[in-house]
Amino acid sequence: MLAAWSRKHIALTGRLGSGPALGPFNPPQAPDMRLGLRVFFGFFLIAGLSAVLLLKVFMAEVKPSVREVMEDLMVDTAHLLAEVAADELAAGPPRADGLLATQLQRYTRREVDALIWGLRKQTLDLRVYITDASGRVVLDSGTPTAVGQDYSQWNDVARTLRGDYGARAGPYGRHDSTVMVVAAPVQKDGRTLGVVSVAKPVASVQHFIERAERRVFWAGAALLVTSLVVGVAVTLWLVATVRRLRRYAQQVQAGQNLAPPEVPGELGDLAHAMDDMRRRLEGREQLEHDVRALTHELKSPLAALRASGELLQDELPAADRQRFAAQVLDQTARLQTLVERVLALSQLEAQVGLGERQQLALAAWADAQIERQAARLAQRELRVVWTARDDARVPADAALLELAVGNLLVNAIDFAPAGSALELAVSSTPTSVRLSLRDHGPGVPEAAFGQLGQRFFSTARPGSLVKGSGLGLAIARRVAELHGGRLAFEAAAPGLRVTLILPR
Repeated sequence: MLAAWSRKHIALTGRLGSGPALGPFNPPQAPDMRLGLRVFFGFFLIAGLSAVLLLKVFMAEVKPSVREVMEDLMVDTAHLLAEVAADELAAGPPRADGLLATQLQRYTRREVDALIWGLRKQTLDLRVYITDASGRVVLDSGTPTAVGQDYSQWNDVARTLRGDYGARAGPYGRHDSTVMVVAAPVQKDGRTLGVVSVAKPVASVQHFIERAERRVFWAGAALLVTSLVVGVAVTLWLVATVRRLRRYAQQVQAGQNLAPPEVPGELGDLAHAMDDMRRRLEGREQLEHDVRALTHELKSPLAALRASGELLQDELPAADRQRFAAQVLDQTARLQTLVERVLALSQLEAQVGLGERQQLALAAWADAQIERQAARLAQRELRVVWTARDDARVPADAALLELAVGNLLVNAIDFAPAGSALELAVSSTPTSVRLSLRDHGPGVPEAAFGQLGQRFFSTARPGSLVKGSGLGLAIARRVAELHGGRLAFEAAAPGLRVTLILPR
């Protein structure tokens, strides 16, 4: 049931909800394009609205900003002229042939040709008029002149005479466009003698405003185009990444064991989460397989123990009772070995790194491991022959290495014909040290080499239909992996050569 459940969820690519299975999951081909279009239009809509909004705000601010700067300069000009006119106005009403009137007339006739930031200015646009303390115009640089007219009701004059800041905007003289007027009081010895007003048509700076608006418009257009390009690039990247994830899911669904694609950001996290989920589901199926294999391994010794126990309950000759009791002990030892190896392999697979490492002289260290198996070797009349014995040292966890080599020796003893030799060799390269062990048994079919070292995979022992658990080679392979090495297999004809390769 567990395997069926796992396969169903793998087929549904991680779908954990309830409901009937609808068959294998075949991802459609179009959603990524629809996703890409949605992302692109969403990105473009946001960027486009932002660009239009910014463009509108800037365009709306250009003209007021220019007017504010122009008014600031006119305030300075009005106060400067008020100081210039103070002495002449204190002596009485300015004469038409007086110094101030003459200077204003010369100003109106001046020729100017200035290139201001790429724009040419060829006219002087300021109009200056002076009123007395009652608001009547006594001097005017404009044509036709407004001398003698009462301007006491105009905001620029009226407010200035009251001591406030005087300014106004509106039509003036022959100008068809709006004119800005700024005034300043003419004062002498604490008395207000009159008002100097400076007028300038807004049209005189309109070409500056239009140029600024054009620049803002084209900058906004460039921003919009840039947003479009960035949106296309982001969309293409996102669609390509989604396609990589979809291709990875399809390949995994087809049974390929692949690492998740390296994708930055949240999509990379999603890929690794998918891979973790797949491994968990596969781990559950592997657990189901291992439980079935372990159950199969336990059935034979348990059945033998039950049969022997039932027979021992009857009256038996002493020889038969001794034989069945020995069988009970043998099967119990077999069960104990199986349980110990399962526990050892589980601990090794859960282990991440090594414990304390020490430099081991591998050949001399292997002699001690052979001595530990002396009883088994003598029982099978086996001898160990050294075919190569390099004086090589390797940094290793002695306890783990003892577990691996011990299992390799036991495995070789079990498969070696009685009276044969086990060939042992220690050799070295600049980067690794190799410990090889060869038996002269039946060997392993070449087609089975790819499964050697997997838990619960084994071939039958010589002269028996009983198979091992395959845990010994699995333990040795895991120990090699923890050391950063590997376990290699080679057909020896006859027999099998197993090589434990450890980095130096």
